[in-house]
Amino acid sequence: MLEASSLSHKSPLTKYTHYFTNCSLQALISSTPNPQNFLYLEQMPGGPGSSARRSVRVVVVGDPGTRKSSLISAVAFGTVPKKVPPVHPPTRLPPGFYRDRVPVTIIDTSSRLENKGKNNEKLNNADAEELKKADAVILTYACDQPMSLSSLTSFWLPQLRSLEVKVPIIVAECKSDLRGDPLAVNLKEMMEPITGQFREIDLCLQCSAIKMIQVHYIFYYAQKAVLHPVDPLLDRDSLHLKPRFVRAFKRIFFLCDRDKDDALSDAEFNDFWVKCCKAPLKPTEIAAVKRVVQEKRQDGVNGRGVTFKGFITLQALIFGNGHLETTWGVLRKFGYGDDLELRDECLPVPPKLAPDQSVELASEVVEFLCGIFGTYDEDNDGALSPTELEDLFSTAPESPWDEARYRDAVEKTSLGNLTLKGFLSEWALMTLLEPRRTLAYLIYIGYSGDAAKVFHVTRRKSADRKEQLTERNVFRCFVFGSKIAGKSALLDSFLGPVTNFNVAYVLEFDYRPFSEYYYPTTSDRYAANVVDQLGGTKKTLILQEIAEDGVKEVLSYEEYMATCDVALFVYDSSVEHSWKRTKELLEEVARQGEVSGHGVPCLLIAGKDDLDPCQIAVQDSAMVSQEMGIKPPIRVSMKVGDSKNLFSRIVRAAEHPHLNIPETEVGKGRKRYRHLVNNSLMFVSGSAVTIVGLAAYRAYAARRNSN
Repeated sequence: MLEASSLSHKSPLTKYTHYFTNCSLQALISSTPNPQNFLYLEQMPGGPGSSARRSVRVVVVGDPGTRKSSLISAVAFGTVPKKVPPVHPPTRLPPGFYRDRVPVTIIDTSSRLENKGKNNEKLNNADAEELKKADAVILTYACDQPMSLSSLTSFWLPQLRSLEVKVPIIVAECKSDLRGDPLAVNLKEMMEPITGQFREIDLCLQCSAIKMIQVHYIFYYAQKAVLHPVDPLLDRDSLHLKPRFVRAFKRIFFLCDRDKDDALSDAEFNDFWVKCCKAPLKPTEIAAVKRVVQEKRQDGVNGRGVTFKGFITLQALIFGNGHLETTWGVLRKFGYGDDLELRDECLPVPPKLAPDQSVELASEVVEFLCGIFGTYDEDNDGALSPTELEDLFSTAPESPWDEARYRDAVEKTSLGNLTLKGFLSEWALMTLLEPRRTLAYLIYIGYSGDAAKVFHVTRRKSADRKEQLTERNVFRCFVFGSKIAGKSALLDSFLGPVTNFNVAYVLEFDYRPFSEYYYPTTSDRYAANVVDQLGGTKKTLILQEIAEDGVKEVLSYEEYMATCDVALFVYDSSVEHSWKRTKELLEEVARQGEVSGHGVPCLLIAGKDDLDPCQIAVQDSAMVSQEMGIKPPIRVSMKVGDSKNLFSRIVRAAEHPHLNIPETEVGKGRKRYRHLVNNSLMFVSGSAVTIVGLAAYRAYAARRNSN
């Protein structure tokens, strides 16, 4: 690989590599992009304002004769040799070449085409593979070769689409010195038909390798497009700012609005700028910026300062003028990555110490969530409407509970509003499944406590069994059973009656309608709710329905059952086959628990008790429960609302992890064998002690008689 630094050659842009210039904020919102006129944030690798990338790979393609190889020679060596190689080996621009201090590897291509049927050519495999690995693409054409310009739309850009190359594309017009006066040509107007059709093009520039015209800018902008990307911020089709962009800056605005008056005072605005740029603003500068903002949006400034609408208008002006370094620098200062989500290093999630441990929200976090629920429940009806919930998560990338597994997993009112129980249950479910995401969303909505103390790591279940008690507040329950046994109906009933409030805001209850139709569950489904226990304690129970077809996959992961606190086995008590299949599932789970050491309490649920019971199922289930050492089946009917206090009984089973663990005949045999071996060892060791003691006594007696 060629190294540009091996020839004492540097980019002329390196003289602008420093933390800040004298460029003002006003210049950022009123000037067009110019590498000499940027307000630089901290761009040292790994710093808060820098990209996480450590290298950028740029692939150069174009028609033969467009001097793409000369372009690479010019940027790497500062001159074009008399004999330019047909294809350059990979060429590296070192970290200090451009101001972001991220090395650039340039890949030259042969532009050799392969036939693919009559009049249908395609790129050779080697070049195609290089393009698939590219971070950015420079696409060249020559101003003295009109066909090379036409081939951009007839071949190159369609080829990039067919290869699914979704990276920034810089179009470079080479040999621009042959135009005489390059400025006489309006490149923007000339390229508009192409950029309108292919919106993936980031930039079009003229250059000349021979005359060293804008050569360094071609690769600088390619690097910049990767390190400070446009796509996460802008919808290229509508040319509107993307929702995540607006939401991220709304969070930043709220963090900077310390007095919570919905406006940034001059002092708050200056503090924001100092945090991002370490460059305080003069009062005259702040006044000038406010004037520019107010010209663009009348309600962007009020008597208290810059409003959020004005703040986002300011960011749009900076972004629209091409100062993406500044936009991304602000975002990265506040912890955002290229996907406009908080970076992993901002989310200190405790690792699971063992498969049978879990994490729960600390009590102070639950108190925070209760408080924020009340804050956003603007009509004080005890539930969050979709609009109120959207407002709560308006500073997050999106609502975390739009996914299927969260959407219908908790208690809601008849209007679809989220009750406090449902709200806390959603957080408990997300914490169980995605603790890192939970922490991120807590920070998005304004939690300012110690992130390292958000979670409580539970004790190992093996220790709980030994102590015959658990301290957990959240229990995970797997629901197994045959098809059409009533597993989904059980989950539905767990979400409780539909709560509603009448005109006097008095709580009323309507029972959920029982569905007579069968809809097979094809993926994991969850139901989470708070269960009130005797003595006023509250536990969160999370039911996870395991589809019959998914049991094999669940049991294939030996440690997966270790995450379960209690397992239910549901069967249709009126159908013999349903019981037999559920019994098989119970035996499979019991066997795996005996082998892995992760046995869990198990309960049999005889569903559809409103129907005439199958006597064989009744007798066999009673015998099986007795033989395996678990409680007799709990008979329920979700259709008539007869649950026999089932969910409290599930919680009690989880609270006593040493009980109701099923034993197979094989497991009992192993247990008897271990017991026999232990007794034998105790007998042998006891006999040995007796013999040693007798020998010692005889030796003592012999010595005494001799004296």
